[in-house]
Formats: sequence, C-alpha cells, structure tokens
Amino acid sequence: MKGALLLAASTLALAAPALAMQPGPLVDATWLKDQLGSDDLVVLDVRSAIDDGGDRASFEAARIPGSRYSNYAKAGWREKRDGVVGLMPGVDELETLIGNLGIDNDDTVVVVSAGTGATDFGSAARVYWTFKALGHDEVTILNGGFTGWQAQGFTIASGPTQAPEAATFEGELQEALLATTEEVESARKVGEQLVDARPPAFYRGETQSPAVRVPGTIPGAVNFPHNVSFETRDGAYYLQPDSVKTRIDELGLDRKAPTVVFCNTGHWAASGWFQLGEIGGMENITMYDGSMAAWTRDDEHPVQLAGRGVVSVGELAK
Repeated sequence: MKGALLLAASTLALAAPALAMQPGPLVDATWLKDQLGSDDLVVLDVRSAIDDGGDRASFEAARIPGSRYSNYAKAGWREKRDGVVGLMPGVDELETLIGNLGIDNDDTVVVVSAGTGATDFGSAARVYWTFKALGHDEVTILNGGFTGWQAQGFTIASGPTQAPEAATFEGELQEALLATTEEVESARKVGEQLVDARPPAFYRGETQSPAVRVPGTIPGAVNFPHNVSFETRDGAYYLQPDSVKTRIDELGLDRKAPTVVFCNTGHWAASGWFQLGEIGGMENITMYDGSMAAWTRDDEHPVQLAGRGVVSVGELAK
C-alpha cells in the first residue's frame, strides 16, 4: 500500500509541470514568470507600430527573457488578396512562418503584444486566432502585454538575438472559425447573430476605414466595440473579463447561437472574437476576416447607416 501511495505521489509530481502548462486563453505576468524556462513553452512577442508598440529594435532593447520576435504588421500574419487587405494567408505560408520561429505542434505559445492600447491587443488576438484556425489549441495571451510585464518589475532581457532553429509546424484549417462572404450572406438572411466589433462611429457610418469602399455596417448587426473592456494600469492595457461578460448580457446575445464577428479588415474582429468566445463563453462563434473590406467589394451588398437606413454599396459608392 505504501509503495502504491509513493508511486501515485511520484506520478503526480511528474504530472504537475504538464498540468501547469495548460493555461486558459488569458494569463497574467505572474503565471508567465513561473513558467519561464519550461520545456515546450514559447513566448512570442508580436509588437509592431500599432499603438506605438515598437519594432525589432524595441524588442532587442527590452524583452521578456527567452522570448522570440515576429512583427505582427510585417512578418506575414496577414495578406492582401483580390484587393482585400488583412486576410489569413494560406496554411502552407503560415506553417513556414510559424516553423521558422522555432515553434512546433508540441509547444504552448504565449502571445505578447506591446500592451500599449486596445488595438494593439488585437495583434495578440489575431495571432491567437490564427493558431486556433490552424488547429493549434495550446496558445494563450499575456494580459497587459510587455508593458504590463515591465511595469510589474519582472526580469527584462536585452541585446541582439539570433534566429531560432527552424521547426516543423503542421496546421489543419479549422473552417468553423473562418467565415466567408457567402457564409455571412447566408447568416444575415436567416437572422443569425452578427456582431460589429468596430467603435460606434464606424458602426453608425459616421466614419470609415480607407480599406472599406463605403461607410456603414452589415444590416442586422449589433455593436460590440472591441476597445471598451480594458483598464489601464501603469501605462499597460488589461482586458477585463467581467466587463466582457456584462456587455454580452447587455446586448442580449445568445451564447449558444451561431455568431459572426467582423470589423473593417479582421483585426478588431479578432479581438471581438476572442472576447466573445474565449472570454465570454459564446460557443458557436466565427470571424469574418475579410470583414467590411470584403463585404463592400460587391455593389449589391446592403449596408446600414444610422439615420439613413439600408442602402446598397453601389448606391453609396456613386
């Protein structure tokens, strides 16, 4: 009996590191500090010029020890195709990008944005969504980003870095996470939940992105601005899960109903998708990565503007 207990205890001891390496979608700096140096842990810093987040020079000046760098805006996480910006590249391209970062299918990836703004958080959310869309579930986001890590006084590394040894990463497209224009058309016609993750001025049609042909939203969509559930501490932006859940309830969204999230180009939508699904518990949620940039390519598509109602893209584009 004693031997069996000792064996069970040793088994639990061996299993503890593995259990600790199964994070939720959002982790804090203390969790990451305790995990640094673990086997199969990759800290992926995706800082870019978004919200003045930085670049490789910023990364080499100050970073989380052992982290690897990939500029979200420049490294190939998104691409322009058929006149639409911000689309998910092909699986083969992403496999090469991720493999060249030394990431394989056994790794747990902690995505670190700059932590300097809500739009910057979208960088981490889009990379997180990309891993999920490739079938890689062992991924999480550091709440507060690098700015939060630094503000809390955790160890900082600096100096030039060498490219990691390339690894083999294999992805399998999870089509349920990626809505096409045709699927959005169908969702709208049958009354499925559509969520516009842009700030209210975009949703109402008072302003528009240069990537989008006309202002307005997809008729029937509700507005869930990507940027209102954050709080700032010591210059770092932290997502507040309780705020996300409250806003879902205020909008009356059905957590089990099919839902499509969109924005202008699939960046803010990634943050909305993350907040609604990974934090808010919505179970059947997909992202339209082409978003309004793709929707407004078709003159026949309807858009809705506050005070004007529903009109066609072609009518507004005249």
